[in-house]
Formats: sequence, structure tokens, C-alpha cells
Amino acid sequence: MRLVLFDIDGTLVDCGPQVRPLFGAALVEVFGTAGDVEGYDFVGKTDPQIVLDLMTGAGIEREAVEAVLPRFRELYLERLGAGLTRERMRLLPAVVELLERLAGRTEEAALGLLTGNWEPGARAKLARFDLNRFFPFGAYGCDSADRSALPPVALGRAARVWGREFAPEETLIVGDSVHDVACARAHGIPCLAVATGRTPAAALAAAGATWVVPDLAAAGNCDPLLSC
Repeated sequence: MRLVLFDIDGTLVDCGPQVRPLFGAALVEVFGTAGDVEGYDFVGKTDPQIVLDLMTGAGIEREAVEAVLPRFRELYLERLGAGLTRERMRLLPAVVELLERLAGRTEEAALGLLTGNWEPGARAKLARFDLNRFFPFGAYGCDSADRSALPPVALGRAARVWGREFAPEETLIVGDSVHDVACARAHGIPCLAVATGRTPAAALAAAGATWVVPDLAAAGNCDPLLSC
């Protein structure tokens, strides 16, 4: 059995430009500034890491940021839940076809999430396309600001859900950023990188992805289990 852990943004869905203003407005309300939110690269970062980077970059002490991070999380997730619209989002190619195929092969595939989103935000994004049904568990930005700390969390939760341990070589991380690649490599986990996000295929290959494909429709060219 293969454990397949999916990133969300740029891998399964594209939320378009609507999340950054919601994030920035919550920063202003909690911290009095959004810092360089317009210039900051969100790709592959965990939600708490984004807050820490922006606010320490704006001159606020890390301890002060961490002290009110729960309040920011609550406010941002409220804004995201109310303001995220499917009409301004895009379901990426072959996502449903691949997930349905894997979900129907329960003796061969176990599905989970590995995302930098806080869990309620992750679930809100997936809900816009009814994708939560595929993912009984995951590892999230709630678990650590450091993305490389998330694979062991996901493996532990997978073991509880499926009643068996998954070795790194039995696991696959699917993502679209160099941070997805790095967190997989940090734990000896193969990584399928898709160039459907904002990171070029050449950069994903240079970061050390096991496979790089233009989109999930091509995933079967790497691994027969993932054939759409």
C-alpha cells in the first residue's frame, strides 16, 4: 500500500488572488500592519511561518507575534470561510479523476493531506470542490510552522487511521513547490512535483524532486498507481 500525501494550493486547487487580501486585512486588524504582504512569496510556506516572516520583517518581536498568533488565526479563518468564493478559484487538471481512482483502490492507496494551511482553511478550500471526502486525515500548519516537521505528523496519523505503519519508501508527497520537495527529501520520501503552481518545472527538478510532471494528468507516467 502506498500512502499519498497531497499539498493543496497549486497542487489540487488554485484560489487565485483572493486569499492574500484576506490574509493582509487580518494582519492589519491584529498587528496594525500587513508588512510586505504584497511582495511576500506565499508559495509552499505554512500559514504561521507567513505571519512570523511578515511581522518580524515589520519590526515586531517574534515573541510578541507568537503571543497573538491564535487571535490572528481565528480572525483570518473567519475571513477566509466567509470570503473565499469558488467562482474565483480553479480546480486543477485531472484532480478529481486521480483522487477518485485512488480512493477506489483501498488495498493499494491511502490518501492524506500535507499542507501549510491551518486545517480549517485547508478544509474550506477543499470544500469548494467537494474534495474533503477523499482525505480522512492530514498534517497542517496547525502542527508546525516548519513544513519539514509535517511528514512525521502525517505518518503518525496515517498509522492510526489505517492500523499500520508506513515507511518513507511507501509514502509519496505530491506538491508544487520547492518546499514540498525539501520536506519530502528531509525524510527520505519520494516526491512527485507538479508544475501547476507558481514554481517552474526546472526549479522543481533542481530542488531534487523524484519526478516532475506538468500536471496530475501526467502522474501515471511516473507511477502506475497514479495513472489517471
